[in-house]
Amino acid sequence: MKTPQRLQSLIEEGMIDSVVRQLMSGKEATVYVVRSGGDTLCAKVYKEATHRSFRQAVDYTENRKVRNSRQARAMAKGTRYGREQQEAVWQRAEVDALYRLADAGVRVPTPYNFLDGVLLMELVSDEHGEAAPRLNDVAFTPEEARAHHAMLLLQVVRMLCAGVIHGDLSEFNILLAADGPVIIDLPQAVDASGNNHAARMLLRDVANLRDYFGRYASELLMTDYGPEIWDLYQRGELDTDVVLTGRYEHKAGAVDMESIMREIDDARAEEAARVVRMQTV
Repeated sequence: MKTPQRLQSLIEEGMIDSVVRQLMSGKEATVYVVRSGGDTLCAKVYKEATHRSFRQAVDYTENRKVRNSRQARAMAKGTRYGREQQEAVWQRAEVDALYRLADAGVRVPTPYNFLDGVLLMELVSDEHGEAAPRLNDVAFTPEEARAHHAMLLLQVVRMLCAGVIHGDLSEFNILLAADGPVIIDLPQAVDASGNNHAARMLLRDVANLRDYFGRYASELLMTDYGPEIWDLYQRGELDTDVVLTGRYEHKAGAVDMESIMREIDDARAEEAARVVRMQTV
């Protein structure tokens, strides 16, 4: 196929040899299958973001580092330069998270390089050597659902032990590789200890896994792994060898109406986004 303009610099730098085909296109990026030497990789070409709300961006980017005060002021004012810098920070967050999580043994695509808004990384493959499908495109037996759910809970724990929360984990950004699920799409990843919304995002990620796999193994719908994982993390007792029970005794306390309303808003936004994704599949 004709080389997209955004990938031309990678060819000129000798990072890739050719572009095989477009793999997918979403509102934030277009992903291509590329050849590099004797390897088949994928190149994620980021688009200029126009669909994220200000509130969502603030929630995710809270406590992210910027290069200097000029950059911070421009981002706060929303100038053109500031929007460009905010987008660069958003993209860099995924690159940093991928390297960090790969080093921690989390099942994410191996990143190789990042140049001019293009992330070059491993192509996740199925048992036939083809691009792996998303979980949403696959049906499971109850036994498969339980096994994949358990594996993904371990990945969530590994991520949290590495100080990272995905922030938007669902069946739409998990691929089913030949050896099990692989987590993708991390530009919204947050620092577990430096973001005031970290607990809410962790609970939502785990609830999304429960609700999805609960369609195939209904007993999973009765589990409460999210609060259990976060409680262990807060008490400094979370590690990758911990045995989770899926049970948690919630403490009585004052009702936080603001948090409840934010959860309702997030649920509505997620459902609207889910509908759009289903319409574009």
